[in-house]
Amino acid sequence: MSRYRGRHAGRHADPRTTRDGLGRALRLPAVSGALVVAAVATGAAQVQASDSRVTAAMSGTTSPTAVAQSQEMTALEAADTAHLVSARNAVLAVDNAAAGRAQVTERARVAAVARARAEAAARAARDAQRTAIIAGAQSNPRAAAQQLLGSFGFGADQIGCLIQLWNGESGWNFRAANPSGAYGIPQALPGSKMASAGADWATNPVTQITWGLGYIKRSYGSPCNALGLWQSRYPHWY
Repeated sequence: MSRYRGRHAGRHADPRTTRDGLGRALRLPAVSGALVVAAVATGAAQVQASDSRVTAAMSGTTSPTAVAQSQEMTALEAADTAHLVSARNAVLAVDNAAAGRAQVTERARVAAVARARAEAAARAARDAQRTAIIAGAQSNPRAAAQQLLGSFGFGADQIGCLIQLWNGESGWNFRAANPSGAYGIPQALPGSKMASAGADWATNPVTQITWGLGYIKRSYGSPCNALGLWQSRYPHWY
């Protein structure tokens, strides 16, 4: 038959049962404290390990190997920069040299063009002067001969003898032609001899006079000497 358990049963509980429950209650804090200590120890170990890893990582960034690698990278970057600067300077030097050569070439071209223009202008001036001289000589060959006397070393006193000499030869006609083949004012025989004084010997009185004065100087020394010999011969010739 079971024992009665009323609402006041706890008051009459078995003292052994009460002592056992109290013992268990007192032992629980001891177990929980050990767990806490263990947990704290474990956490501390983890923190210490983490700190060790951080410290190791931090010490790794400043290790001699890392410093050497950083210095090497800096040196390589500096070398690359120096190489690029050198290459750029070389390109600029080539460009500047090319520009300098182009300027020299352009200046030479401009100077050549200027010289060519100046020479062309001088030729045009000479041609115009020559044309004017020829036109004047054709209309007044005696005046042209008087202007040319000095270039052969003859004095002004020789012009009278020259005029008389060539009056007798051709009448100062630059187109005078003789059946013998003599031609022009000085009556060169043949007329083509005067080509040594100019290719236009057949139409230019100045060319004919120039050749005739040279011939007189070589052969007689002066127009008056040539006239004297001419007069001593019959038919007249010199």
